[in-house]
Amino acid sequence: MMLSWLFSDPLPVGTAAPDFTVQDDSGQSVHLADLRGKWVALVFYPGDDTPGCTRQLCSFRDGWGAARARGMVVYGVNPQSAQKHVRFREKYQFPFPLLVDAGQKVAELYHARGIIVKRTVYLIGPDGTIRFARRGMGMSADVLAAMG
Repeated sequence: MMLSWLFSDPLPVGTAAPDFTVQDDSGQSVHLADLRGKWVALVFYPGDDTPGCTRQLCSFRDGWGAARARGMVVYGVNPQSAQKHVRFREKYQFPFPLLVDAGQKVAELYHARGIIVKRTVYLIGPDGTIRFARRGMGMSADVLAAMG
């Protein structure tokens, strides 16, 4: 179906998380395979400095202490430039990196690609499998609860 990307569901819980390597907003390379053994939250969001995205990412900022205490790393994922990400991150004091997903390549792997990125949150377990997947406004508390 030509418009299948429009109607795609998130990857199912229990499947292996697709590997990727991208740059973060500070130019550091982030390789998912290097994070094996940690809980990894990927927050795909449509745009820097927009109301819904700001609210969602601020929930992860505000839950940062609990996330770190449980060994979770968090990444915002969006195709905007590193410069825009840096401004957004500094403005709201996000303690986690924002990944530059040029061409929505990572979003495509995680069924979040669209005309604009589909707001989707994943939690990847230390074994590399998806433990939580939600389209829409997944918040930090939802992801922490999925850790058990």
